[in-house]
Amino acid sequence: MGRTLENKKAIVAELKEALGEAQLAFVVDYQGLTVAEIKDLRDRLRPTGTVCKVTKNTLMGLAIEGDEAWQPMSNFLAGSSAFMLVKEDIGGAVKAYQDFQKASKKTELRGGVMEGRALTEAEVKAIGDLPSKEQLIAQIAGAINALATKIAVGINEVPASLGRSIKAISEKEEGTSDDAASD
Repeated sequence: MGRTLENKKAIVAELKEALGEAQLAFVVDYQGLTVAEIKDLRDRLRPTGTVCKVTKNTLMGLAIEGDEAWQPMSNFLAGSSAFMLVKEDIGGAVKAYQDFQKASKKTELRGGVMEGRALTEAEVKAIGDLPSKEQLIAQIAGAINALATKIAVGINEVPASLGRSIKAISEKEEGTSDDAASD
């Protein structure tokens, strides 16, 4: 049974809404995947805040029509297309897809779109190699902590150094007065 016009309009509206929330979209040729494998891919992507949409290229074409940010995706609309719409963890989503691809060896990454720019397969994979948001936060926190520690040690050193100087002068004066008393 074919889809009705209202059904197609609803799908296009849903795609537009999903694209409006996404930071990155990448397109995969999913030909040869079973329903169970597509479910596995979706399950792997879900924790990263990614939605996997399998839809006709013409419907996605209608969804991106007139939207400059997603227009470059039209270059990837051919064949059996699955669209990964990443809302949150970009690096995690790419890594999750790469793990799935290594396990299934049935999909092919065509490219992606981010901030109105088409990305090649290599560029999408490079994004996956970047540290996660949590790792970056931990690195920044570690750097700030190290800096704070150095400042605290430096500040602590001033009175300690002053104390050592006063003690040295005091001992020198005592030594001088002992020398004068013995004479």
